[in-house]
Amino acid sequence: MKILRIVTLLALAALVSCGETGSQKVPGADIVITNAKIWTGDPEKPWVEAMAIQDEYIVQTGTNAEVSHLVEAAAEVIDAPEGIVVPGFIDSHVHFLDGGFALSSVKLRDALTKAEFVARIATYANTLMPGDWILNGDWDHKNWGGELPRHDWVDEVTPNNPLLINRLDGHMLLANAAAMKLANITADTPDVAGGKIVRDADGNPTGIFKDNAMNLVLRAVPTPSAAQLDAALKAASEYTASHGVTSVHDMSDWQSLATFRRAAAKSSLKTRIYQSVPLRDWRRLAKEVELNGDGDHWLKIGGLKGFMDGSLGSHTAAFFQPFTDAPSDRGFFINEATDMANWITSADQAGLHVLVHAIGDRAISTLLDIYADIDALDDPLAEYGKRDRRFRIEHAQHIAPQDIKRFADLNVIASMQPYHAIDDGRWAEEVIGPERAKSTYAFKSLLDAGANVAFGSDWYVAPPIPLTGIYAAVTRSTLDGEHPDGWVPEEKISVEDALTAYTRTAAYASFDENIKGQLKQGLLADFIILDKNLLEIAPENIRNVRVMRTVVGGETIFQRKSRR
Repeated sequence: MKILRIVTLLALAALVSCGETGSQKVPGADIVITNAKIWTGDPEKPWVEAMAIQDEYIVQTGTNAEVSHLVEAAAEVIDAPEGIVVPGFIDSHVHFLDGGFALSSVKLRDALTKAEFVARIATYANTLMPGDWILNGDWDHKNWGGELPRHDWVDEVTPNNPLLINRLDGHMLLANAAAMKLANITADTPDVAGGKIVRDADGNPTGIFKDNAMNLVLRAVPTPSAAQLDAALKAASEYTASHGVTSVHDMSDWQSLATFRRAAAKSSLKTRIYQSVPLRDWRRLAKEVELNGDGDHWLKIGGLKGFMDGSLGSHTAAFFQPFTDAPSDRGFFINEATDMANWITSADQAGLHVLVHAIGDRAISTLLDIYADIDALDDPLAEYGKRDRRFRIEHAQHIAPQDIKRFADLNVIASMQPYHAIDDGRWAEEVIGPERAKSTYAFKSLLDAGANVAFGSDWYVAPPIPLTGIYAAVTRSTLDGEHPDGWVPEEKISVEDALTAYTRTAAYASFDENIKGQLKQGLLADFIILDKNLLEIAPENIRNVRVMRTVVGGETIFQRKSRR
């Protein structure tokens, strides 16, 4: 069936390119876009003014005249003289179901004081039944001066509800007394490798758990039902579609995969998903791919996500030198380097795709060493020369200057989230100092070195809004307004480079560049229409651009009713 479909499409494309064959007219397209400014993402044909879609695929791009013979019989003609049409955004790093759940949870990201933090939790708790858990939250202690919250801040307003809310980076949790009781956490609970239980002067847990220590409390959280997971997926898809996202790379687990598969079985997926599972489960994934294949253009597997270190805001990212504001601390590895090397090598030998979180310069450098050692091995899976592994480093935030070129030399993809730069830029220099900040979120340096840079959001950690990400990469203007000309301005990039990172390179980062990420004949019809042309407006206005329509596989999944 798939072979027949491809042959049919090729035949249609051939007819389209010829106009008419004898007396037979070319079949009309489902959608024809005319009079538009269409940025295709294709370096060989970057701009066209018309595009035709048949079923799931693009069958023609070019001038109005070149597609005019398809207009009369088209099911829909979109006249788009205003704004711009671009490939659908691909978010290269999300926690999709967590993001869906967070949409209906307590909102703490912009709580600016301790009092506001507590008040929002109290208000939300009043909407719950006794025993319901309070999760997510996305708080940021930097907003009120850097003091970490404690369970005694919130115990009084959450007497009937266990609370386990994460810092916005996902590497630190606050648990209230009720949650710690359910998890059997006491002063006698031992610390764990790759994590930390924050304690008071008497040794009692304050409620803050970092990285691997978070699992001590997370194990007490009830598993969500299938119905709850399905609802979170629906909410996540609808929300991201409204911001022009047509594909995501999900950094999650087997529970998420089961949820995505339920939706795929009912043909109800509206977002294309490249799913990764934990690196330590490489054997299970290898068996899964062997038995069932790696999926299709709606749901694809084969990726493995691992962790080298934590985050800058939690002081758990691994650096060569100590933190500027904590001279006795330089972070830590969540997993030992030897374990990571063994897992990555085994996964690679099984032909799987490895994606590893690394934020601090020591974590990034150590991971590059591991990748280099593997790349130097004899590879039985490579037919000619080096195998196209496309190892990825997720976040790649604080790179030692000497390691920037190694990304290009090893063809390691820097999977980065530009929103973090304008968020962390408010306070990062307090933590790592101005010198290390020079190669922080080094978008331009990586591109200049010839590296592949793919963009994403890290949602739920940051908003899954690519237009905000493009604004961040182009302006680097921090959220507090303190750097209007850009924080580390020499790392600003062009709008077109940012668009490419959210489209063509993001598709490359999941081995999908031959089916999506560009608007060209034969590729999937995933595109969006924006109300303003990003390449013609002032950079500071990019974050105000709105998505008017989001189309996935020729189907409109979001449409704004008004330009206002």
